[in-house]
Amino acid sequence: MSTIPLSDIGHFDEVMQLHWPRIFQLVLVSVRDRELAEDLTQDCFWNAYKGWKWFRGDCSVNTWLSRIAINVIRNYVRSQRVQFWRKASYATSSDVVDRLPDFTIPPDLDLIMQERVHTIWKAVNVVSPKQRMVFRLRFAEELEIHEIAAAMGITEGAVKVHLFRAVATVRRKLRV
Repeated sequence: MSTIPLSDIGHFDEVMQLHWPRIFQLVLVSVRDRELAEDLTQDCFWNAYKGWKWFRGDCSVNTWLSRIAINVIRNYVRSQRVQFWRKASYATSSDVVDRLPDFTIPPDLDLIMQERVHTIWKAVNVVSPKQRMVFRLRFAEELEIHEIAAAMGITEGAVKVHLFRAVATVRRKLRV
């Protein structure tokens, strides 16, 4: 088993800066609470930092970090199951799709595109958590089916089923 030498730990700072926004958005979509998402993202990168010296490169750093984030989310959800109440603070879809305006297209078209994205994410909020995660990883993170399967610890077939159902639900919601 090859490992990254401890001298390369400094490289982790660059990895963290590059991947922090994407991992944060991934966590935010799952937990729908900005402060909690910040805490869980911090936990994700702390776990990644502790495990950095053992990262073998069998998958991309992107997939590895996504897997850690999903495990952090799962652990949090498990710890919350013992409580009788659950936070109902939901992120708005504008929080999910924070982006800079695109000045290469007319402002009215940009506004229409933002509204469509908002509508799509609103529709995604009604699907199951697994379907939402698969949808997010596929369309927002642009991961391939095999990468999503590796990140979530499920089969490629299961990813395809969750993705199909999520897309079907979103399409139904958008037609209404």
